Amino acid sequence: QVQLTESGGGSVQAGGSLRLSCAASGRTFRTTTMGWFRQAPGREREFVAASRWSVDHYSDSVKGRCTLSRDSSKNIVYLQMSNLKPEDTGVYYCAEYAGSAAYYNYRVDSEYDHWGQGTQVTVSS
Repeated sequence: QVQLTESGGGSVQAGGSLRLSCAASGRTFRTTTMGWFRQAPGREREFVAASRWSVDHYSDSVKGRCTLSRDSSKNIVYLQMSNLKPEDTGVYYCAEYAGSAAYYNYRVDSEYDHWGQGTQVTVSS
């Protein structure tokens, strides 16, 4: 059973930085797609970033401010966020796509198989 656990959220002022972590048990990341999504109050969950086939992808809203990395020895994926803005506020979730489809849309949350419980990020102006 795969379990994903996020950590690293918190409250920061605009312009600050946070590094979110997603630790996985029961799975290695090498052959899966790992994604990050966020959900702000009253809004739908939206794509933030994903690492797919060792290629990183970012939403336009975070491109240039976020960086994915991973520690394969520890099964941890990181999302480094800098120059945070109030609109970055939300619950951040990591997710894993564990399928083998030739095509899937890594930007769509319903494609993912496993989810963490989320970590809250609050950015004040």
